[in-house]
Amino acid sequence: MANQSSFTEYPASIIYHENTIYSLERNESLLVKQLVVKGDVSGFMGQVSPDHAQITCELTSENAAALRQRLPWLKTVPLGLKTSAGMGDRLGLATPGHVAAVRGTGIAPIFAQQSVRENVRTGRKPQEVMDDAMWGVFQAGWQDPWGADADHLKLPEYLDEFTAAGYTFFTVDPGDHVDQAADDADLAALRVSAENLPWDQLKTSAGDMVKAFTGQSFPMEGISLEFDEETVLRAAVKYGRAVAHAHRMYRRLLEIHGNRPFDFEVSVDETATPTSIPEHFYIAHELKRLGVQWVSLAPRYVGRFEKGVDYIGDLGELDRTMGLHAAIMRYFGSYKLSLHSGSDKFSVYAIAAKHARGLVHLKTAGTSYLEALRVIASADSELFMKIYEFARDRYETDRASYHVSAELEKTPVHPAIAELPALLDQFDARQVLHVTFGSVLDHFRKDLYQVLKAHEEDYYRVLEKHFRSHLDPLAPKKHMSMEII
Repeated sequence: MANQSSFTEYPASIIYHENTIYSLERNESLLVKQLVVKGDVSGFMGQVSPDHAQITCELTSENAAALRQRLPWLKTVPLGLKTSAGMGDRLGLATPGHVAAVRGTGIAPIFAQQSVRENVRTGRKPQEVMDDAMWGVFQAGWQDPWGADADHLKLPEYLDEFTAAGYTFFTVDPGDHVDQAADDADLAALRVSAENLPWDQLKTSAGDMVKAFTGQSFPMEGISLEFDEETVLRAAVKYGRAVAHAHRMYRRLLEIHGNRPFDFEVSVDETATPTSIPEHFYIAHELKRLGVQWVSLAPRYVGRFEKGVDYIGDLGELDRTMGLHAAIMRYFGSYKLSLHSGSDKFSVYAIAAKHARGLVHLKTAGTSYLEALRVIASADSELFMKIYEFARDRYETDRASYHVSAELEKTPVHPAIAELPALLDQFDARQVLHVTFGSVLDHFRKDLYQVLKAHEEDYYRVLEKHFRSHLDPLAPKKHMSMEII
């Protein structure tokens, strides 16, 4: 660790706790941060002063673990049914900006959020994502509860590593087990398919399931649901295996966690067709019957929730159906509606706030990366142009695993320098830059990080402004006042 340069202390990080002072500071020439502990220095690894009253530490995982033991608010906790927002940070630099945005909103934040797919593309591990977020929380002086989301988990073998890293929120994605063919199957075909469902895992039978849903009505706000045989079979054939997989994942988490609580989310949003109102009811009904306790559910809403851009579709139809999804949520009374690919959906937030009445979880991912590119576009136009041209070359390959509709021919080929920041507001260019993040990091990681570290305060300001526009419409005070009105 170099010591020849001046260091700047982050004021919000200075904590006096149990006769020891903790703070974070930055080497202004190397742009490297370090932890300083004055008092009881035991348990930390670093350069100890001659009198053993102070230690200067690199931001290693070992020192992060030691600091969490000293300052308990740096440990993540389950957030339950509070209005919440997940703020994916693909670079590990954004948390202070996220803290600035969420402060005072009443929204419970998830500062560490990453999927296995994102970790592979960014070259990061669950523990690294957790530690990066924790250092940001410490730097910004956040002492309220916060969570960490192991996002879009598809297989049980992923659960142990995220649990060991301290994650408290587990988003299970059983999308691979959803049978899209059920949408168009006739009753005879549905009966045949239903016989092949894993009834031993679902702990019922086809006949008993049909009896449980038919011949009665389920009254709720604005609707009374009634199932005929075809409706319940269609829901079961489409989502039965997904329910069984979610239950399997939940049971495995119970085994791993023992008595330690955790938040469990079920996500079926990454499917080709919307989750109908009867299908949502079926999923919730069966999860509850199987004893699953979940805090949020992400159905596939009507329209398109594409990456990095506003909602595409009929807002009136979204308003109507989201009201019905919320009615089902309140019928079961134990979870929140989750908005996946929720970043930049500015036309949706007021609708969600109106219907969910605080029982909502917003999940964002790549928008913090895009705002990082906005900073680079202003601070280093030459680097941004290289990234932009590279992203255009990679788009057709990297878009394969995403639901996006950007057309490469609609993106400017040779934009002027003055136009570069505006590319982050252009639909097609924004999506092109969004889905190519992994390839960009493979080629430009060092230069990209160098610029962002040199302009970190600019990055925090951009993030605060950007996320405020996401969070303010969902803030608890806002929807409480809506209820009063």
